[in-house]
Amino acid sequence: MRFSKVSALAVAASTAQAQRPEDTSICDYYTTALLKDNSADNQATLLTLVVNTVVIGNYTQPNVGVSVPGILAKGQYNGNDVNLLPYFNGDLASSNRGGDKGVSVNFLDDGGAEPLKKNKPANGVSSNQYFLLTHLYQFFGSLLGCSQQGMPGFDAYDGFPSMYEVHKFMALDENEVGYFITQVGLAASSFGVADSDVQAVGKALIGLFDHRCSPPTTAIKAQGPQLQAICIADTCPLAENATCDKYEPVIEPTLVSSSSSASATPTGSYSSGAPYPTAHPTGSNSTATTTGSSSQSGSPTSSSTVIPTAGAAANGLGLAAVAGGVLAFML
Repeated sequence: MRFSKVSALAVAASTAQAQRPEDTSICDYYTTALLKDNSADNQATLLTLVVNTVVIGNYTQPNVGVSVPGILAKGQYNGNDVNLLPYFNGDLASSNRGGDKGVSVNFLDDGGAEPLKKNKPANGVSSNQYFLLTHLYQFFGSLLGCSQQGMPGFDAYDGFPSMYEVHKFMALDENEVGYFITQVGLAASSFGVADSDVQAVGKALIGLFDHRCSPPTTAIKAQGPQLQAICIADTCPLAENATCDKYEPVIEPTLVSSSSSASATPTGSYSSGAPYPTAHPTGSNSTATTTGSSSQSGSPTSSSTVIPTAGAAANGLGLAAVAGGVLAFML
């Protein structure tokens, strides 16, 4: 067992030093770099590690020293306070269950953070929490180009095709969406993902979600073009080729309970800038599979979201160190 661990760590360290080829997806490359074998099971594990970190913040060691508060923690974006927890714990009537207004749904109903710390979506398999987390793994697996997804070990995404329909009763603004995208970038960086790849993921997320009235866009290839904007407040940047007539009037969610309080405190603030274009994908799939590029065209109508990329070099650690830690934990 000791020999197999050492051998696996050596392979991972060697793989981690290489530059990701443009014809290799982000998912495939980092699954191999961190977990050695690019199998469906390992791709599912990679997405579990990253998505769980997005949700609850850092819980694995080692990482490259990047602090990730997680989307359940209060924080700031562009100097504005952000608190996404009430959308998840049922304090806001913000979930779409097919009616003409939002309803309260507790998506932390099966253990909350504790099973996530154990690399699980939930304690059971029939809860709202299990449904949400597994669909997040699957959605991001498709976005990141996991080639083994759909094989035994990692199911293909089978959730609702329109993210606008899923989120329309949340009435999210640009600070809330920006904070979410920032946590995705930080989580990826914490596992040693290259800055260029973090930016590619950010471009894909911004193109899909961050512009009001965006035209139908394909997120999941098998599902075709759908309305995907989740930034729908009046203050959200207006999409190029806006199709506002396809979107319903914004309905603000109502407060169900006043007892909510985040389980973590703000650890920093984030702001927007303009490191890359943020127009909308016009082709079939917005999968972030190549370095510094995505299937987008046009020009932005406002400044785009900066994805923080506190790279490994700045922290004296690299992807090889993370790979060793992850493999030692998994073996």
